[in-house]
Amino acid sequence: MIFIYKAINKEGFVKDGTLDSFSIDAAINFLQKQGLVISYIKPKEEKSSLIRGIPFFNRVSNKDIVILSRQMSTLFEARVSALRIFRLISNEAENPYLRKSIVQVADDLQGGISISEALSRHPKIFSSFYVNMVKSGEESGKLDEIFLYLADYLDRTYEVTSKAKNALVYPAFVIFTFFAVMILMFTIIIPKIALIVKDSVADLPVYTKLVFGFSDLLINHGFSVLLALLFLLGFVIWYVRTPAGKVWISNLRLELPYLGDLYRKLYLARFSDNMSTMIASGIPMLKAIEVTASVIDNHVYKEIMNDTFTKVKTGSSLSEALDKHEEIPSILVQMVRIGEESGELGNILKTMAKFYQREVTNAVDTLVGLIEPVMIVILGVGVGVLLASVLVPIYDIASSAA
Repeated sequence: MIFIYKAINKEGFVKDGTLDSFSIDAAINFLQKQGLVISYIKPKEEKSSLIRGIPFFNRVSNKDIVILSRQMSTLFEARVSALRIFRLISNEAENPYLRKSIVQVADDLQGGISISEALSRHPKIFSSFYVNMVKSGEESGKLDEIFLYLADYLDRTYEVTSKAKNALVYPAFVIFTFFAVMILMFTIIIPKIALIVKDSVADLPVYTKLVFGFSDLLINHGFSVLLALLFLLGFVIWYVRTPAGKVWISNLRLELPYLGDLYRKLYLARFSDNMSTMIASGIPMLKAIEVTASVIDNHVYKEIMNDTFTKVKTGSSLSEALDKHEEIPSILVQMVRIGEESGELGNILKTMAKFYQREVTNAVDTLVGLIEPVMIVILGVGVGVLLASVLVPIYDIASSAA
């Protein structure tokens, strides 16, 4: 790793330059042995390539954070200093964006700020939930346990969400293939058949006229249609990122048939898991509710958590505050009430998190089982209509010729 430094030599002259070393501690040690008084030293910024300049590639996966958390848990348990831990991990990180961020965290730690504050300066990598958990570990002196909690939590979250996403890969591939084949049919095969049929049959069926008309549209105005679709897609992407669009998409997810129930269970699993992890780590109730609201990723449930925060702050219990909202099932409210009365709220919420995670898994498996036959029926009807629109006129031509 290359470091840029500025130092004062024995004669009092300022000297600056670069130094190649495996860590900043080793670089400082080497310069001091040369009799230099260091006034400034930092890692040299890596020249970013075109790909690294694109925001999409400046991302850190859930897997990277899980590995990072487990490494930190092991090193804290071994009583390695925080600064040394982040220097070591920065050398081992494979993701360039993550490595750069960890180096910055280490520099901030060397400047005297806390770990949680240093991590909070990188919100794209470390969520408010993550930062608050680390802050709790600093206050309790149990950073090794906290990072282990975080790794396990992120593992569970990744398992639930990735299963839901992976369930849509196969249907998306089949639908894409279907549309690709249909476009080829409409632009290559149908036009040739249309030339024969139009000259031979005077009165075409309505559905045949529609198929031929759509084929003409793609051939003569295909570029305009593509531009219109890209514009529509761009508008939708822009709109769902606006505050109004986020509200709309949050409500739409909960109102979709069957999928709405799946999303509810996913958000309830996330709520229960977040709350149980934070309560078990000793984070105060109000702070746990506030952080959960920021990471639940749905406007409807975020508003529920904000309202719950207000009610708990004014003296209501968590179960009383949750009971005011129909989106929170009564079984969860009752279990929270039992946890409050028994003093085992963290364990109760952990049990509910496991329950809803199983529900999400079962719902996804059922959805995958339903998608395949439904898609087969829809694709079969589409192909059938297309074939009928072409074969019926051809059959009429053959009948009239006989």
